[in-house]
Amino acid sequence: MARENHVLVDDLKHDLDKGRISRREFIRYAALLGVSATAATQMAGMMVFPSTAAAAAVKRGGALRIAAPVHKVTHPAQFSWISPSNQLRHVCEYLTYTDENNVTHPHLLKNWEASDDLKTWTLNLRSGIKFSNGDAFTADDVIFTFNEWFKKSVGSSMKGMMGGYLDPGGIEKLNPLAVRLHLKVPEIGIPEHLFHYPAVMLNHRTFEGDFIKAPDGTGPYTLEKYVEGERCVLKRRSGYWRKGMDGSALPYLDQIEFIDMGTEMAPMISAMKSGEIDMIDFGDIGGSEAFQALKNDNRVNVYPVATNQTRILRMRVDMKPWSDNRVRKALKLCQHREKILALSYFGQGLPGQDMHVSPKHPEYCPIETPAYDPVQAKQLLQAAGYPNGLDVNLAVGNGWKEIVRYAEILKQDALPAGFRINIQTMPNSQYWEKWTEVDLGITTWAHRPLGTMVLNLAYVGDDNGKPVAWNESRWVDPEFSTLLKQANGTLDLEKRRKIFCQLENIQQERGSIANAFWINVWTIARQRVQNVVSHPSLYLNLDELWVNG
Repeated sequence: MARENHVLVDDLKHDLDKGRISRREFIRYAALLGVSATAATQMAGMMVFPSTAAAAAVKRGGALRIAAPVHKVTHPAQFSWISPSNQLRHVCEYLTYTDENNVTHPHLLKNWEASDDLKTWTLNLRSGIKFSNGDAFTADDVIFTFNEWFKKSVGSSMKGMMGGYLDPGGIEKLNPLAVRLHLKVPEIGIPEHLFHYPAVMLNHRTFEGDFIKAPDGTGPYTLEKYVEGERCVLKRRSGYWRKGMDGSALPYLDQIEFIDMGTEMAPMISAMKSGEIDMIDFGDIGGSEAFQALKNDNRVNVYPVATNQTRILRMRVDMKPWSDNRVRKALKLCQHREKILALSYFGQGLPGQDMHVSPKHPEYCPIETPAYDPVQAKQLLQAAGYPNGLDVNLAVGNGWKEIVRYAEILKQDALPAGFRINIQTMPNSQYWEKWTEVDLGITTWAHRPLGTMVLNLAYVGDDNGKPVAWNESRWVDPEFSTLLKQANGTLDLEKRRKIFCQLENIQQERGSIANAFWINVWTIARQRVQNVVSHPSLYLNLDELWVNG
């Protein structure tokens, strides 16, 4: 028999009672330790009131039209962009679900249990779930999917994120509805990692490397049509396992159509105003232009949400001149952060600090924001052997207007330091084809609820010391990696934050990135679309949406 609560929940409750952590932090970490969100909320002294008004208003049927890039898709574990996951997450699902408040819940899992030392995790599956082709969803599918993540030939970011604490040999089948993970080191973020957007569960009987050829999933919709660069059409599936807020079968809509309208925002804004589309998927295209154009339009609703998203100016440390930290530091000092945020993103965010931990991450350690200092930058370039300055190419995707503007402002402000920046703009799709290969680029990075998650994805090496799949800058620092492993297994927020003070300082001082700002995001939908929830990761969860008219 499973125990009622993890032993560390009592420590969390003590920290809450002493005022060391907030109620939101308590709920988030208690949920990760296996306490239901409802129980954690009650333990935090907050009341939960069921809502019946929304259930009474539910309407069934109708179609939803969304402007979104329709990328080439084969293996979901290779996703490095959000839009295809927003389309296919309604066909194939995740073991867990992290909601808009960053609280993680079981989804295909019934629950999970963690050992006292956070090194053994038992994943208990819900019974009775079937794939769209009628196959039962079982532990064999979970183990198959995990093994796909760890295949070198797949090159999944899941391996980069989980490989530091889990090997394929540590995955054990207990019974048809239970899997146990035996970790190499403690890790608190397992449930949240299982909602990383490439982590959809696959049917081990039918998946052979190309999901579009055998789109069997456990989700509320089936894949009717998928044409790269054109459209993705989803049809309502009968017999889906979840019930809606009104107690009836989900989903409420009959059809969802994702329409590829390119990367220029103006046609999408016009289509929103005219009613040709109902929503825009901002997962892979910046939304600031649409926000400015539609925020006062009474035909649409704008749903804002704070986020840990950023645009990362990253330098390949295995390529000259970025192998010299003096050059990297010089470029970082050329960022006039307040100016960049104001002119590229209308001031809708927070200044960045040249490290990939947001002030909204629970582990964030307050750190000084570097000032714009082209004089010091010029001195660093001279010391690095570039007394006459330096010519560099900067690759950016032109679908992100704020990234292009970031690059333009940096080009102007870096000139006094001696940097002569040639901006190479290209379609977003072309940037994604080479995003890990260019020596200098600006990459959009999605929201992650824990600071450890993105650091494990992008700034460590594998067991052989080679950069993990999403380590686009190739930066691997032994001291940083050791401290990050400690943070991964540290639940106590005060201790975790002390480790993060060191991690942030290392990345700011000798890391491979600069970031001028963190951004706010919005979900924008026409008024006919009901029950919209804006997710900080810009994930679209549409199975409980309905439309009026």
